[in-house]
Amino acid sequence: MSGWDAILDNARRRDAADPLRHLRDRFELPEGVVYLDGNSLGPLPTAARAVVADAAGRQWGEGLIRSWTAEDWIDAPRRVGAKIAPLLGADADEVVVADSVSVNLFKMLTALVRLNPQRWRIVTEAGNFPTDLHVAAGVAESLGLELVSVPRGEVLGRLDDRVSSLLLTHVHYRTGERFDMRAVNAAAAAAGVPVLWDLSHSVGAVPLDLPGEGAEYAVGCGYKYLNGGPGAPAFLYASRHRRDALRPALQGWMGDADPFAFRDGYTPAAGMDRFRVGTPPVLSLLALEAGVETFGGVAMTDVWAKSSALFDWFAGLMTDHCPDFRLLTPREPSARGSHISFAHPNAWPVNNALIERGVIGDFRRPDVLRLGLTPLYTRFADVAAAVRHLAEIVETGAWRAERFNRASRVT
Repeated sequence: MSGWDAILDNARRRDAADPLRHLRDRFELPEGVVYLDGNSLGPLPTAARAVVADAAGRQWGEGLIRSWTAEDWIDAPRRVGAKIAPLLGADADEVVVADSVSVNLFKMLTALVRLNPQRWRIVTEAGNFPTDLHVAAGVAESLGLELVSVPRGEVLGRLDDRVSSLLLTHVHYRTGERFDMRAVNAAAAAAGVPVLWDLSHSVGAVPLDLPGEGAEYAVGCGYKYLNGGPGAPAFLYASRHRRDALRPALQGWMGDADPFAFRDGYTPAAGMDRFRVGTPPVLSLLALEAGVETFGGVAMTDVWAKSSALFDWFAGLMTDHCPDFRLLTPREPSARGSHISFAHPNAWPVNNALIERGVIGDFRRPDVLRLGLTPLYTRFADVAAAVRHLAEIVETGAWRAERFNRASRVT
């Protein structure tokens, strides 16, 4: 048996013993494709096809406007939020689905700034996901505040009585590094600074206990690990003990205490409904609901145990067979999320060559090959196949082909 045959045989044995192996059947994955980009866009849940067809054909096509009541469209943001809540360790009424991460960041940041009008500074991490930085900059410019972006190791040292809010992404989108949420929250609380967490690369990927770790405010994405489909709505979380003091600057009729009273004046709704703005996107909401339900009956501790095993398998194979790739993601499980990133000077064409072979990962500037480890459907055999293709691409110089080096608008 050759070296790679032995590796693949080992992988198949591990897959056969995997207690989560049956969950792969909850997704439509193309034959012959190794999908390692669920950290960017989750695959189609099997149930979502029927859900969306029913929502369009029966609920909208036949029910028409009656479905706002008959199908409870109007409360879908609450209902889907309640299904996301267990993945956060939160209570059902502490989460609502609405808008996008970018819009939700604006709503939550402006609400937090209003809590401390005597403070004029927002702190965040330099190199944070661009939308977090862009939105924070827009809030600061609009309200006459100062935005301070500092390296990760300097964040906590910048917290004092001038800071109105701290905006952090729990798992870094490029490297996969994870903040110690409990430690950050404790340090911020000591300085009287509220922390807004972006959980876009955390929810559905790593175990979360927001109340237990002192987190009071968060937003997150619906189309990555939650498998809600391209452009799926996002969610907001606010602790029950804090949310009624929040007043976001973006106010809309669905966030009013009585939207169908059609009053000129605005009174914020109780609880998380105040973070709703416009009419909810029903088709996308129902697709997201099907995505969230792929976690039904699954313990996040089991998901994380498999993620850790996949990471170790991947990192070990890369060390042995692709030594020119430098691991960027921390090896310590508590310090990382559920994707693995490598730096390589030719990461862009290498990734394109991988995709042509049916192994779909992604690239992040300037030189990062990023590969998602999504335990609901990723197999050990998928990891072995990916590394084998990577080794062959580098050894043969296949990545040098002109078609792999062309620029692309989407990376």
